[in-house]
Amino acid sequence: MYLSRKNERKPVTLITGYLGSGKTTLLNELLRSEDLGGLALIVNDMGSVNIDAALVKKNNSLKSDTAMVELQNGCICCTLQKAFMKQIDKLSKDKNITRIMVEASGISNPASIAEAFLAYEEKKDAKAFLSSIVTVVDADRIYMEFLEDMEQNLDAADNSEPDIVNLVMDQIEFCNVVILNKCDLISEENLRKVREILKQIQPEAEIIESVHSRVDPDQILNGRKFEYEEVLQSSLLQKALDRAHGQEENDLHDYGISSFVYEEKRPLLRESFMNFVEREYPKELIRAKGYLWFADDSSHVQLFEQAGRNISITKISNWVAALSKKEQEDVFAAYPEVKSEWDEVYGDRLNQIVFIGKGFEQDKIIKNLEKCVADKNEYTQ
Repeated sequence: MYLSRKNERKPVTLITGYLGSGKTTLLNELLRSEDLGGLALIVNDMGSVNIDAALVKKNNSLKSDTAMVELQNGCICCTLQKAFMKQIDKLSKDKNITRIMVEASGISNPASIAEAFLAYEEKKDAKAFLSSIVTVVDADRIYMEFLEDMEQNLDAADNSEPDIVNLVMDQIEFCNVVILNKCDLISEENLRKVREILKQIQPEAEIIESVHSRVDPDQILNGRKFEYEEVLQSSLLQKALDRAHGQEENDLHDYGISSFVYEEKRPLLRESFMNFVEREYPKELIRAKGYLWFADDSSHVQLFEQAGRNISITKISNWVAALSKKEQEDVFAAYPEVKSEWDEVYGDRLNQIVFIGKGFEQDKIIKNLEKCVADKNEYTQ
């Protein structure tokens, strides 16, 4: 009876994976598929600023009929779980929506999310079901930072306190598809070692190798389906489920991870900021993402990203403040929120970075960033 009802419900694809693995890039690739009419999208970010949702918008990959919901300042696996499931229920009852896609935060526990769906799907009036859990894995980072610890964890007789390695393993363990991303950054021999450890953690998951998160959308949207009991029984680790039962605490505390947002309207001095990145950047920072504007370029939005040892700064678009008056009015008409947040001096220009880490000194980071802020005499608009 339950299985027959499931066929009438709308599929939900959950994209998970550790910080910086390439989830948002994968999402943008999938959104370009021609088969995604009637899509609803939920993007979850652990910080108070939903950088990932903003990136989806800026990449212009959203179709006109795509409904988008942003959930931030918490994780949908714990603190935002009730709000998340309410959105799933609401979107699934919209006649114009045929499919829901979810990007979870980088520290979300997919086992807890799956349990929430398990309870929801038992309801007679449920209109959605969890079709697939896709975990994106950074092949290079797994090999460089986690491989040895993962092997030790698999051999350990008992479970130590949950940490970042356990979180990565939880995400790999509880899925039916693994996107093994950034394969171009690692040798074939090392890639083989990563594949072997992934198969040990979740032997039944389909592994799809990729570069820049480019995959055949059909493999994700119409490929192998998620079955709760199958995933549960095939996984070698049970820590994720043990934590999920009755767990109400925030994952940030569970894994010792915390975050903060740095905001500054004045521009940064490029040379000073690069010096901070190259010489003063804390090793305790796991992930950072946000927007910058430099004193020597008042026209372009710079995307700053750090994941482990990899740091990049990429020019992605123009600030609205740098456009003509006519172009600005067109933007204001289409996106009223831009006008409501407009600064009389700087327009929409803003340095805004979310920092995520374990054991970092927030005050020291802010102090170093303040040294990068330009004086009035050091820039022109």
